[in-house]
Amino acid sequence: MRRGWIWILGAWAFALVSTLGALFIGEVMGMTPCLLCWYQRIFMFPLAIILGIAAFAEDRRGAIYAMPLALGGAAVAGYHTALIAGWVPKWWVPCGTGPSCSEQSLEILGGIQIPWLSLLAFIAIAFLLLVYLRKSRS
Repeated sequence: MRRGWIWILGAWAFALVSTLGALFIGEVMGMTPCLLCWYQRIFMFPLAIILGIAAFAEDRRGAIYAMPLALGGAAVAGYHTALIAGWVPKWWVPCGTGPSCSEQSLEILGGIQIPWLSLLAFIAIAFLLLVYLRKSRS
């Protein structure tokens, strides 16, 4: 195994757990995601596939391809988190029909809302990818 393999494996584990969690909330619990949650899923779901392939093929390019997805997802999750925290004006909400982006009803792990967990996952993935890319540079 190459140096730093554990870092990309960790990033894949975060992406896989996040993807399975989002699928559980949507498909098993029957909660319809809001528009910003859909965008976060668009960034997260490919990460689970790309990082899984990169981790087990020991391919550095997968981490390079995954980094823009992780950063883009972190940006959307950061905006969604700011919206829920009240740091963004209510009139600046992108949601139209469907569930509200600014009023989340699901809290887990002692009151933590889903956008906060999503932001944490994207930041963790980006950090692990950055460490992996630095260690595998040669």
